[in-house]
Amino acid sequence: QVQLAESGGGLVDPGGSLRLSCVASGFTFNQYVMTWHRQASGKERELVACIRSGGGHTDYGESMKGRFTISRDNAKNTLYLQMNSLKPEDPAVYSCGAAPALYGCSGIVYGMKYWGKGTLVTVSS
Repeated sequence: QVQLAESGGGLVDPGGSLRLSCVASGFTFNQYVMTWHRQASGKERELVACIRSGGGHTDYGESMKGRFTISRDNAKNTLYLQMNSLKPEDPAVYSCGAAPALYGCSGIVYGMKYWGKGTLVTVSS
């Protein structure tokens, strides 16, 4: 049974940091591109970051560049998202996802196969 279990969300002050984790099971983690997406209330889901199966290539949504860092530990079947300098526009449900490695980060819109349920991030003073 495939499972993607996110954790690490919560309430943080503007300018603060959070580290999200996503533990994967039920599929061969190192054969998948992994992503973080987010969806704010009333808005469409958007890509936050993507990392290829070997971890050597990453992509970010424009507003996340320089603030967020995606990484993965294939030995632990775990995906991470380090979020720094959080802004009032960052609150959303953050979900991890997986697409077969052949899609790469450029093709994930066509190949997303597995999704987690998400973890809520709130930014407020």
